[in-house]
Parts: sequence; structure tokens; C-alpha cells
Amino acid sequence: MIQLKTIEEIILIKKSAVLASKTLGMLTKEIKPGVHTLYLDKLAKNFIFDHGGKPAFLGLYDFPNTLCVSPNNQVVHGIPNRDPLCEGDILSIDCGVYMNGFYGEHAYTFEIGKVSHNIKKFLDCSKKSLYIGMSNCKLGNSIGDIGYSIQSYIEKKGYNVVKDLVGHGLGKNMHEDPKIPNFGKKGKGFKLKEGLVLSIEPMVNIGSSEILFHKDGWTITTLDNKNSAHYEHNVAIVDGAPCLLSTFRYIYKELNINTLEEDSFQNQKIY
Repeated sequence: MIQLKTIEEIILIKKSAVLASKTLGMLTKEIKPGVHTLYLDKLAKNFIFDHGGKPAFLGLYDFPNTLCVSPNNQVVHGIPNRDPLCEGDILSIDCGVYMNGFYGEHAYTFEIGKVSHNIKKFLDCSKKSLYIGMSNCKLGNSIGDIGYSIQSYIEKKGYNVVKDLVGHGLGKNMHEDPKIPNFGKKGKGFKLKEGLVLSIEPMVNIGSSEILFHKDGWTITTLDNKNSAHYEHNVAIVDGAPCLLSTFRYIYKELNINTLEEDSFQNQKIY
């Protein structure tokens, strides 16, 4: 059942989403060669509790940690461990927060030290597909319009979207209806409505779209062992248009990146 949200509820979801964003921003300066992801997980857990939230993933479906950390060929749901990050790696981090009765979550794929030109291009395209998908989160469009826009852009760039994993609705539960695939056909599926809150999260593979589910019940890798990227924003439909609830600006502040990419997704009703 799809739950539409009031402005007041969207504001509460935004508070959770922004704390997840701030957590990733805090971690940015710590993500470097030699660091292990259990260390990052501990930092994130303490930061979220210290700022009045609860780690949303910790214990959710029996997941054992605060962060999902997925290096290189891991797609999503990687479990933090003591393996050191290496120069040239990429690391997708997904972070969730529960606060004031609502969930927020956020994901970004980080470069570890210096990465190759081809990897930079891959990450840039993957992130751009997120904003292309978000731009289609508007009244009158359908779920198929979101997925089609992401898939068509990614495939034109020579990459592939993961089809076995999807985005979703968000609110009092971490995973709500509707499901939001990163592929689809124009005009197909549920018609988007005012008050809908969604997690848009392209999972993009540099090679085949096929993935492998591991025996630990969590880790998912690409079948061909090529790299995968994951970016995620929370977005609400407010006044018929996409309104961004999470933000990369805390990450960008640490990386000294200046961009206007989020400007068109602001709405004064929730600020």
C-alpha cells in the first residue's frame, strides 16, 4: 500500500535524511588508503547517536552494522570488515537514519586516493543518472518514466543498470511501496502523486548487469567482477515537482567540490 505524506511528515523525513547526509560528510575526510570499513562504521554509529538519531540499518532484517559498505565489484549491502582500503579502489557507502518516527537514507560512491580516468568517467555518469531519474519524479509521470530515463542514459554511455535490485518508497518504514526500478518503459506503472516520498538509487555496473548473491545473505557482487557504483537520494513530490530531502553538500564541502546540481530540486515549503 502506497502511503502519501503530508508536508509535516516530509519535513521529518528530511531531518532523518539530512543526518544521513551529514554522516557521510563526516566520513569523507576519513576515507583513504589504509583505513578499514569497520572503523568507518564505528564513527558513523557514534555520530548518528550523538546527533539524536538511530542507525537505521543496525538490526534491520538482522543486518549487523550501521553502514552498508561495498568496495569495487560489490554492488550493495556489503558488511564492514578490517580489510584496508587501497589506492585506486572505489567504495559505495549506504547510510540510514531513524529519527522522529521516520527513516532517511543516503548513498555515495567514494574514490579512494587517485582512481583512473575511466573510473572517474564511470562514477560521473552513474551519479548523473541519479539526477536524471530524480528530474522525472513529478506529477503526471509514472514509475516507468523514472526507470526509463536512468536506463537509457546509462546504456548510451556503455554501462548497465542492475535489474535485480530497486529503489523504493520511504517513510515510517525503510522500504515502502512503490518499488522504483532503474529500468522501465515510458508511461508504464504507478502514476506519481503529490506527497510521494521515494529513494531513487541507481546501481550501475561498468560491465554486465548480472549480479551474484553471496552465502552470507548480504554481500552482492557483479557476476563478471567488474566495478559497480551506487548513488542514492531521497526525494518528495511537492507542488508537483521533485524536492530533494538528502544532500551531497556535506561530502562536497570536504572534497572542495562546487556544483549547482541540487539547486533545481529545492522547495521553500520544507526549508
